[in-house]
Amino acid sequence: MTDWNLILWLICYIAVFFGLSMFGAHRLRILYLYWKHRRHTPAPVRRFSELPRVTVQLPIFNEVHVVGQLLEAVSKIDYPREKLQIQILDDSTDETQELCQDGAARLIREGYDVEYRHRRNRVGFKAGALEEAMATATGEFLLIFDADFVPTPEVLHKMIHYFTDPKMGMVQARWSHLNKADSLLTLLQSMMLDGHLVLEQTARSRSGHFFNFNGTAGIWRKECIVSSGGWEHDTLTEDMDLSYRAQMRGWRFVYLKDITVPAELPPDMDGFKSQQHRWTKGSIQVCKKILADVWKSEESLRIKLEATAHLGANFTYLLMFGVLVLMYPANFLFQNSWEKALFLDLPVFFLASFSVIIFYLAAQGAQTPWGWLKRLPYLPLLLALGVGMSINNGIAVLEALFDRPSDFVRTPKYGRGTGPALPKIRYKAGRSISFWIEVILAVYFSTLVLLALWKHQWASVPILAMFAFGFVYVAAGSTKRWGFSSLSKPPAAPSPDGDAMVPA
Repeated sequence: MTDWNLILWLICYIAVFFGLSMFGAHRLRILYLYWKHRRHTPAPVRRFSELPRVTVQLPIFNEVHVVGQLLEAVSKIDYPREKLQIQILDDSTDETQELCQDGAARLIREGYDVEYRHRRNRVGFKAGALEEAMATATGEFLLIFDADFVPTPEVLHKMIHYFTDPKMGMVQARWSHLNKADSLLTLLQSMMLDGHLVLEQTARSRSGHFFNFNGTAGIWRKECIVSSGGWEHDTLTEDMDLSYRAQMRGWRFVYLKDITVPAELPPDMDGFKSQQHRWTKGSIQVCKKILADVWKSEESLRIKLEATAHLGANFTYLLMFGVLVLMYPANFLFQNSWEKALFLDLPVFFLASFSVIIFYLAAQGAQTPWGWLKRLPYLPLLLALGVGMSINNGIAVLEALFDRPSDFVRTPKYGRGTGPALPKIRYKAGRSISFWIEVILAVYFSTLVLLALWKHQWASVPILAMFAFGFVYVAAGSTKRWGFSSLSKPPAAPSPDGDAMVPA
């Protein structure tokens, strides 16, 4: 290869890893903000002398496995029944309708104010259901739970008093994970999510930056939603969209890291990929829709910069495409030397990789003393999973950039901890082109590992092996429903798939 070709490859290498390093540096900033404000626990300005009326909204679509445990948990919420309305927002096309109707009838017999709403057209999907329900919601505040959440009885009492601040628009609780110990996949998902739920949301909230409603386990002031333009369904992440519109109108949000609501993690690879695809694509759609308005607003420069990093974070998956292309020349064409290691490889590793490692370990340590040490052995697998998901999520970014339409595909839930195990999975998944690309890359990087061994490129073997394992793991997980090796006990029931759900 000529010197000019090597120079071109080197320029591409520097450009791609410089971009990744910028996102890595931002993770370090989030860590700094979290550390700086970790003891600044929010508290309500006062307590309500008389509790306000609250509407609990339950958006549901074909949730036959979990709707029963959701309604049971909601019925146990410790709040005066005369102050509570329950809206069951059912868009289901299967027998979930009957379960919802039976559940609504039971709650009414128990003295609850329950409204059962069923739509046939699903216009706007979840956002459309929430928007239509606003007309008959009698509560001043709206508490939203997705179908796989199991709220604890005291959660509403713990959160409602923050609204004694008249400018408080939304209060968000943290998700905890019902099934993180079921398999390697669910454990790695919990570690990924904890980076966002423990560090990012807390850091942004306590330092005065914009952050987003997580779509569930949060309470909105109804006036805040109305004054901010209501629920809109032109993106797949209506929660992030409304959050930014509301905060730009002066509403305050608070994130309560220490108040948790248990929820189910997708127990299979296809469900996980479906969820990640929707979140990734939706965030880029919101970025395209909102970012210009953020910069035109009168917010401070620090808020605009952080909002840009937040809304644009998933562009890293496009940079990952570049990494995949550059792995061969970086390991087999560039000549290794101490100068390259000192001035190129070491800075790249520190900002693009080491920052990610510290970020996820810190999220575990922030929850339990020495929690990071317990999760340390799983960190290489977490990084490998992130690599393996790069095609699925990168395609989602491209779909958003090129305005490719897609439906809101909710992640299927199977239910845990209540009732007998159901014998049959009710929802199946389609397979996208990303699966075949993952298979090809699994073979490609496995070949590069063998090539590195043959050429005695020992330093290249660990990173290439991580890439190979990531794509093998993700592709194999999409081949059939299997939970991989159990970490403690087997799941309570088989796992649903999720890319395109139809009744089985």
